[in-house]
Order: sequence, then C-alpha cells, then structure tokens
Amino acid sequence: MVRELEVWLFTDQVGTLALVKDRLNFRYSPDWLSRLDAVTLSSSLPLQAESFNDHQTRPFFAGLLPEGRLRRLIAQQLQVSGQNDFALLDRIGGECAGAVTLLAPGQALHRPEVGEDIQWLSEEEVVAILDELPHRPMLAGKVGLRLSLAGAQDKLPVVFDGVRIGLPLNGTPSSHILKASIHALADTVTNEGFCLALGEALQLGPAKSQVHCVLGRQFLLVERYDRVVDAQGHRQRLHQEDFCQALGAVPEMKYQNEGGPDLAQCFDLVRRVTRPNAPQILRLLDHVIFNALIGNHDAHAKNFSLLYFGKTPVLAPFYDTLSTAVYPTLTPNMAMKIGSKYKFSEVQARHWDQFAEDVGLGKAQARKRVLALAKLLPPTGRKLQSDPNHGFAGQAMVERIMTLIEQRCAMTIRRFSGKADDAEDA
Repeated sequence: MVRELEVWLFTDQVGTLALVKDRLNFRYSPDWLSRLDAVTLSSSLPLQAESFNDHQTRPFFAGLLPEGRLRRLIAQQLQVSGQNDFALLDRIGGECAGAVTLLAPGQALHRPEVGEDIQWLSEEEVVAILDELPHRPMLAGKVGLRLSLAGAQDKLPVVFDGVRIGLPLNGTPSSHILKASIHALADTVTNEGFCLALGEALQLGPAKSQVHCVLGRQFLLVERYDRVVDAQGHRQRLHQEDFCQALGAVPEMKYQNEGGPDLAQCFDLVRRVTRPNAPQILRLLDHVIFNALIGNHDAHAKNFSLLYFGKTPVLAPFYDTLSTAVYPTLTPNMAMKIGSKYKFSEVQARHWDQFAEDVGLGKAQARKRVLALAKLLPPTGRKLQSDPNHGFAGQAMVERIMTLIEQRCAMTIRRFSGKADDAEDA
C-alpha cells in the first residue's frame, strides 16, 4: 500500500511525499519542474524528474519534526509510532519551519486572503498552555492545530499582535515562537533572552525576541524570521531549511561527534549556495565566535539555517542561542570542534588558526575577528545588563553569564597575545 502527502511550498504544490513499504520517497511534480520560476525544496533535493529514495528524502522531511522526548510524547498523543516520520507529518505538518506545508491529497491549502483563523488566549489560558506543553508538545491532537517545529525544547508557534497571544488555526501562519522554560535547567528564558539581546547589541543579526511574564510565569517570544507581512497586510511564509537538511544529514546525526556536519561543511555550504557569499561567510564566522565566547555548546548544524529569498538563500538570523556552559550538569563539549578541540577551555590560538584553515579563511582575518569580538563582548554585555529598558539588571542568571563571558574573553585575548597556554576551565 502506498500512502501519499502533497508537498506545498508557499501556495504551490511542488511534489509528493510517499510512504512505500515503510520507506519514504519524494518526487517533484512535472508541473513544478516545467515552471521557469521553480526552486528546490532543499539544497539536498535538486530539481529533477527522478524520485528521491529514503536515504535522500528523510533528512529534509524528518528535519521538519520535533526530536527526542517531544517526538515520543507527540507520537503517544496521536497514537502513532514514534519512528513513523510520515504519520507524524500527516498529523502535524500543516505549519512547519519555513514555507512547507504537507496536506492529504485533495485537502485545501489555507490562503491568506481568506483571512486569519486565530484563537486568542486569555492570560489564564496562556498559563494553562505553559503547564500543558511538557506533557502535550505542540498541543498535538488539538482540533484545528497541525503544528511542527524541529528541536527538543518545549515551544509552540503562536500569533502575537503586540498585546495578545493566539493559536493559529486551520493553516493560518504563525508570527512568533513561544518558548517555555526548560524544566531541568535554571532560568533558561532569561538566559536565551539575554544572549539574543546581546547578539542584537553587537549587530550580529539574531532572531528578535522578548521575555514576557504572564501571571508570574516567564516565557520567551521569538519573532519568526521566516514570516513576512505583505502589502495587503497578510502574513506570508518564507522558505528556510537548517544546515542538516541542506547537507542531507538526518536529525539524530546533528552532532559532529555522532557523524554530523562539522564547521568545514557548514562554511562550504554557505560558500556554495549563497551569492554573493563573502558577507554570508563573515556572518557565519561571527556566529561561531559568538557562540564559543558566550558558552553556547549546543550550536549544532540544526541551529544554523538558510533563508530563501527568490532563488538565492542567505544565512538566517541565529536562534536557539543560550549559554549552556553556565549549567554544570551539561556537557563541556561544544557541538562542533574548533580546530581539533571540543572543549573551549582547551582552545588555543593555534586551534583558531586550524579552524580558519579548515573552513577556508585567512588565519590573520579570523584572528582579527576573534579578538575584536572578545574585546567587544564584555563591555557590550555589561551595558546591556545595566540598561533598565531591557529588564536584565539584578538578574542572577545574567550575572553568571557575564562572569563566564568575561573569563572566556580574557582567556582568549591572553592566548592570542602569545602568553603561555593555560588550563583554566571556563
């Protein structure tokens, strides 16, 4: 028995995802291939008449789904196998990252001109959802909701109009991602909110976010960079894909030490697919340095994305950015090596040189930018921390992050100055 889902990009059906004997395959539709403005669904799925096999298809489509515990809970809620990508996409693939929508054959696509279908929430309902998310990720199974976001953190696509928060129903595009606190870690909302605000203060172009508090409960609202409002005031989707999808790596192989992409592959991808690529490569360099200096050890290939404007993608704003190094229970290993080192405490100047060589950058150029950010980060962070308009003053978590940043930046500057290697653990 063959089961199929129609794959839509924006408002066009571009192909069909099929399940044949427990194996996925994807084929572009002849009508899509015949169009002069046809674009690829993914850098790993080039335009071609032949179908893609399971090995080629799964990285992109599995990459649309939540991972780990969230995936297992959603599968239980929907009473499908946790290993069944197709069944999960069938049930929750209506509102994914980017502009991809998966629909049953013949099912109508929601069109913005019809109007938005939003269930606006009271403050009490927002708190109830925060309580429900750990047990029912993405509110899986709720009538009218078909929401899917990759990753392992409790989050929910919502609509935010500046005052109210609502659930997007029946294919209405969301505008923000609501991110709840991570249960086992202290104050992750403040942590991520501060790190993203710090990236903004340094003009590194992160996703825009705001810490919100409703009835004493904190959460982060992150503005979706893959949504835009058109001239008629309708919210439209922009296409995007993460680096694992673009490189054909399945989500469970996102970490380099498990066989996932390394920094050389990430830079090579940006060099290959963006035009002009020099500004995008420099942006990626900044993101790598920033993550290292703030202690974001979980910056794996699914936490970098390409955002498509027409046929030419750009590096998406960075996201899922928090200082994991402030939590002693989490691994000190970075998701991707700098030079030959996973531990930041072991990264010497020569390892930054090795990194530059690996990713095709000049050593002097890379050193100059590492030093510039190491000098800029501490004063910029302290200024942001003390600014009453941002609400970070007096926050114990922010002080922990800033202490760690100052240690890492000072250690980096010292090592670049040619002084003896240290073994301090920061």
